[in-house]
Amino acid sequence: MSSLAGAARAGSVFRDDLFEGKVAFVTGGGSGICRGITEALMAHGADAVITSRSQERLDAAAGALAETTGRRCLGVACDVREPETVEQALDTALETFGRVDIVVNGAAGNFLAPAAQLSYNAFRTVVSIDTLGTYNVSRAAFDKALRAGGGVIVNISATLHYGATPLQPPAAAAKAAVDSMTRTLALEWGALGIRVVGVAPGPIAGTEGVDRLLPKHLKEKAEKQIPIRRMGRIDEIASVCVFLCSDAASLVTGETVVADGGAWLAGRSIGME
Repeated sequence: MSSLAGAARAGSVFRDDLFEGKVAFVTGGGSGICRGITEALMAHGADAVITSRSQERLDAAAGALAETTGRRCLGVACDVREPETVEQALDTALETFGRVDIVVNGAAGNFLAPAAQLSYNAFRTVVSIDTLGTYNVSRAAFDKALRAGGGVIVNISATLHYGATPLQPPAAAAKAAVDSMTRTLALEWGALGIRVVGVAPGPIAGTEGVDRLLPKHLKEKAEKQIPIRRMGRIDEIASVCVFLCSDAASLVTGETVVADGGAWLAGRSIGME
């Protein structure tokens, strides 16, 4: 049993059955932060559908998540940039589970490159995954499930755009748009019982982003600059999402919660100098 599932069974601050009878649809749920979020939701009673572009990776992740949590998990391949594949994935989720209550938009793309060396296609690709993908999934979920039954949409953002972050212009622009979308959708859909919230993680240890984008010496420097003197953990971001998806956050909508140990307060170029 994983640490997240074990915590839910023995001493989590949240009830084990918090999401009993609910279904989560998580893009990017086969790995990294979004796998951790999926596991936490499942460990507290939800069944889940996870998506990415690789069916093989999804099948392996879904099997492991089901085994560690005792809940059902279905992997469905789709490309969030393509509305048709998103709609098909949601149709499969509804055919299998009959409902979708929680949507987590976590599919993302990023790499380091100065703007002067960034191709047009590279910029477009990141924005298409992060921003268009968030809209495509949110809109399809609204039409097919949330409009009638209400629910929660969680958009995974970042703090890159709170100031100026070098070497990541497309991701910063994309996440700024996601934060704006979070506010707008919360305003438009609130009367239908739909809450739309965001979570902006800082540097999270053990994730592909940190491992790929920050070499060891920059990780060590970044940790010294973060006010709490360490990077975050995947389970900490998952716990924030569990709270936001629960009735304890029933009055919270349109907000993006920063969970970074104060990292962005220490400066936009943290770890990059």
